[in-house]
Amino acid sequence: MNQNLKKLFSSFSTALIDDINANAIDQSFVAGDVIMRTGQYIKNTVLVLSGSIKIYREDEDGGEFFMYYLQPGQACAISMICATKNEQSQIMAKVVEDVELVMVPLPLMDKWMMQHRSWYEFVIDTYRSRFEEVLEVVDSIAFRAMDERLEFYLKRHKDACGCVDLKLSHQEIATELNTSREVISRLLKKLEQRGALKLHRNHIELLK
Repeated sequence: MNQNLKKLFSSFSTALIDDINANAIDQSFVAGDVIMRTGQYIKNTVLVLSGSIKIYREDEDGGEFFMYYLQPGQACAISMICATKNEQSQIMAKVVEDVELVMVPLPLMDKWMMQHRSWYEFVIDTYRSRFEEVLEVVDSIAFRAMDERLEFYLKRHKDACGCVDLKLSHQEIATELNTSREVISRLLKKLEQRGALKLHRNHIELLK
């Protein structure tokens, strides 16, 4: 685990990596697994070594709103906040591609903030980057029409996977944008007519 950690979390000091190797736990999950549910207490901070995870916000009726991806070399800022305050999770985390995670036990979170400068800086940077990303999502909801929100959504997925072939169903997009499948299908068709993408049976190919 040491080499992989050092490669993905290059800012971590050698002493911090030694502490992680001595105290953290490796865990793997497969696509479709829900590794964090709304309302549960968080006992670990999660570092992603491989794969990808989607972070959702859920409403009272069980609706899901996509917030951001977690990818290799990243950690979940919201889980860090809940963990440090021993609060219930306000999000759901679902595995998109099989993942390997490093689970850092809760008691070590505060301890390392004081002992390891590189951990402190990593946590602060994680908070900052996620805050900026959430602001983008809020701006998208508050100030953009649904067609613009859809284009923003597709761009985020393209950037996250580094690919132009998105394995997303119309219903999945509709659920994550809190609208109807019919609206998404109509807007995707318009984007196809404009030459921005090509619709396939089980995926969307971005052309621009």
